[in-house]
Amino acid sequence: MILSDAFVRLPELLELIPIGKTTWWQGVKNKRYPQPIKLGPRITVWRKSDIQRFLDNPEHWQQ
Repeated sequence: MILSDAFVRLPELLELIPIGKTTWWQGVKNKRYPQPIKLGPRITVWRKSDIQRFLDNPEHWQQ
């Protein structure tokens, strides 16, 4: 069985989490925020399930 997961790109993600792009990318670098998936050289996405888990429990992601 293949489980599918929807993806979200950065503009949509920043509508859910009201911070700036630079702050988001710094948090990704520090592993404070969910890690992205590269679909191509100019296409970066995040799993919606990872973002939902982050929104439900942001302390889980902070190290």
